[in-house]
Amino acid sequence: MPTPHAARRARLLSALGDAVAVLPTAPEAVRNADNFYPYRPDSHFLYLTGFAEPEAVLVLDGRSGKSILFCRDKNPDMEIWEGFRHGPQAAAEAFGFDEAYPIAELDARMLELLSGCGRLCWSLGRDAKFDARVNGWLDSLRQRAYHRAPAPSCYGDVHALLDEMRLIKDDSEIALLRRAGEISAAGHVQAMRATRPGLHEYQIEAEILHAFVSRGARQPSYESIVAGGANACTLHYCANNGLLRDGEMLLIDAGCELEGYAGDITRSFPINGRFSGPQRDVYEVVLAAQAAAIAALGPKVPWNASGDAALAVLAQGMLDLGLLRGSVDGVIESGAYRQFYMHGIGHLIGLDVHDVGARKRNGLWRAYQPGMCVTVEPGLYIRPADGVPAALHNIGVRIEDDVLITEQGCEVYTGGVPKQIDQIEALMNEN
Repeated sequence: MPTPHAARRARLLSALGDAVAVLPTAPEAVRNADNFYPYRPDSHFLYLTGFAEPEAVLVLDGRSGKSILFCRDKNPDMEIWEGFRHGPQAAAEAFGFDEAYPIAELDARMLELLSGCGRLCWSLGRDAKFDARVNGWLDSLRQRAYHRAPAPSCYGDVHALLDEMRLIKDDSEIALLRRAGEISAAGHVQAMRATRPGLHEYQIEAEILHAFVSRGARQPSYESIVAGGANACTLHYCANNGLLRDGEMLLIDAGCELEGYAGDITRSFPINGRFSGPQRDVYEVVLAAQAAAIAALGPKVPWNASGDAALAVLAQGMLDLGLLRGSVDGVIESGAYRQFYMHGIGHLIGLDVHDVGARKRNGLWRAYQPGMCVTVEPGLYIRPADGVPAALHNIGVRIEDDVLITEQGCEVYTGGVPKQIDQIEALMNEN
């Protein structure tokens, strides 16, 4: 039976017809001097190969049906310094490629692979360096065209095909996303248990990262947001150096990455473990909005239905809290709600935290399909302003879960961290 990665390559080869597709992995990035950032392969490349080493290129030849890897040679001297390298032969055997060659041979072999090929697809326009390399191959082939087969004359963006493929997760991806969700939830539970007044945000971040790494997820899937008090009203706050104060709330938006797949959870809770009246009032509005959004998810439902359901609840809540005046329809039509809720209901999630795949087709919202994974994350962010009740100042609440669309409806697979008020308070005060 083919591996999931081989099966994906076969699907893409079928879609390519007689074209050739070329996909490089991500380059290594220098952090400073001779020190590199932790390496992360390109998501499309990882989706098709499972191969996590740098300096690699995948070629899919639609004419022959072959998948070909170019990668680093075995190098015992470098392996002493940098660790194991598969080398072409072992990589071909381990990852199911038809052929594999040293990366140093890429340019020469591409001239042969592209000779007589009518259509070439690559990550067109996304990497200037690689575009220049492809143009070099094409120029060389054009110069030889009088004596040999012509160069490709038609070009395409392979990402367009891959974005659509990655939209629907296969069974192996769903298993990894569920596990990433479980580990991410464990990090949030640990954070709730550890939080108390007088600590700093970075100390809670350390608890989250410890929970991730100790369960086999070496990296967060994005920079963790640990935002106490007014910091929770900054959507992408990540300084994480503030003091946690009694009487304020803490918003944590964090998730782990597991074998490339992302978790993404947000929880908001009182630093002292007990919701005040105003905190409770705001929180219950957001929680009800999330429940309405999740209830609206399911196969064949338009993408915008979930967000519209949440927005109606949030708009009514803004009126009830005294943040805005008027009617629900008026608040929505005027856009007045954006003072306190300025983002959408969520995003696709997978190998990228904000995963690939178009939400609209031909200008219309596409429908959810089984196998899609999305986040659902309504929020309210109440900055001090004229007319805003003082008791609500600097309360920021977002509640986010990861959801799989199923044949029957949907599955919230990050439910391992509580979000009901009584459950949160019980967890934070159990010792």
